[in-house]
Amino acid sequence: MTAALVSLGPLAWWLVIALCGAVTFYAISAALAMPRLGSAARVRMEARRVRARAPLPVSVLKPLCGAEPRLYENLATFCEQHHPRYQLIFGVSSSKDPAIAVVQRLQAAYPGHDIALVIDSRVHGSNLKVSNLINMAAHARHDVLIVADSDIAVEPDYLEIVTAPLADPQVGVVTCLYSARSVGGFWPRVGALFINEWFAPSVRVAHSTGSRAFGFGATLALSRGTLERIGGFESLKDCLADDYQLARFARDHGLATVLAPVLVATDVIEPNFRTLWLRETRWLRTIRSVNPAGFASLFITFTSPWLVLGALACWQLQAGAVTPGSGTRIMLAALGTSTVGGIIARLALHVRGSSSLREFWHDLPLVPLRDALLLLQWLAAVFGSHVIWRGVRVPVANPDTVATVATVDMAAMPGTGGEARVSAVPRRAAVEVSDGR
Repeated sequence: MTAALVSLGPLAWWLVIALCGAVTFYAISAALAMPRLGSAARVRMEARRVRARAPLPVSVLKPLCGAEPRLYENLATFCEQHHPRYQLIFGVSSSKDPAIAVVQRLQAAYPGHDIALVIDSRVHGSNLKVSNLINMAAHARHDVLIVADSDIAVEPDYLEIVTAPLADPQVGVVTCLYSARSVGGFWPRVGALFINEWFAPSVRVAHSTGSRAFGFGATLALSRGTLERIGGFESLKDCLADDYQLARFARDHGLATVLAPVLVATDVIEPNFRTLWLRETRWLRTIRSVNPAGFASLFITFTSPWLVLGALACWQLQAGAVTPGSGTRIMLAALGTSTVGGIIARLALHVRGSSSLREFWHDLPLVPLRDALLLLQWLAAVFGSHVIWRGVRVPVANPDTVATVATVDMAAMPGTGGEARVSAVPRRAAVEVSDGR
């Protein structure tokens, strides 16, 4: 890299400086956008405000697949809500799914709650999670619906806060961000940094600039009327980025997407490098499929590699890589300021993404590794035509250029002796799995 820097002309040097400056500007924006201080007070204020009016009855749809670590503890948080009237619907596609025992344990622990278990193996499209939702939706008794992933934990005022914006008829979908908790050893810690110090800050930066083009599987709250306007869950059965597409379809009907102030918690459980790589490259390919332009600009969000480049460039400038009279001092001052500012901003982002001082110091050595790994995953996500989701090999299809849907080979589903595969057939545009949460 140093030899390449030496061979650069003045114009190329200014391009390097501009790149490092853009990276630093983003890091500062991300650090400022993360509401570590004061966010809890805002949630409490919102909770007091929504309690001043009658909450809307709500049905919560929780598609399940397998007995995940901490599944009972996470699902139990939905049974501890302050909301006076809500229904919990858990759905599985197989009578042998171990998640059934967890739901039955919940039903025994909370006998006064309205908890339904739906076991239905019917498959309605290529997206098996959406098939599960279609089967569950028939059992929903209330006009406000929440779709929430299986691995999240929530606070007792969660239902009241996320359903409150739906009182506005101009609101189509309410979603919320999540923070990550590592469950296990080294690689779950690295995976938690992906969410806490890259994904969440990038969403908050986009949100602060006015973007509302998002929808997260951690929470999708909407009315039954909105769901019917977009064609029901059936409209998503071949859209594998179902959370993003659900919110997008509502926006296509002129309805707003709202980011709720409440933050839910999700578990990162990937035990090794391979499983973490597969999940995170799947996320990045999702971004590529639904927002190619946004994906292309992500390289400025991986801070540490560019800070190293800036430090090397400063060293080369001091060593005389550019001939005197070519603005060397200005270049050196700009690069030095950018590099130091970027380091400070990256540390600030790590502070805001850490839940405690102990976690800050414990994970600080992982920050350069996390950023470098993100850059490699971004490069890998540029290529590839498939992703792996819950053991299923799924084709990536760009909805703007490819008119395909996927069909499931049920004979090869997990547990039947073979690898599940989804093959493309001509029909209409499909996109890949989103975050799998």
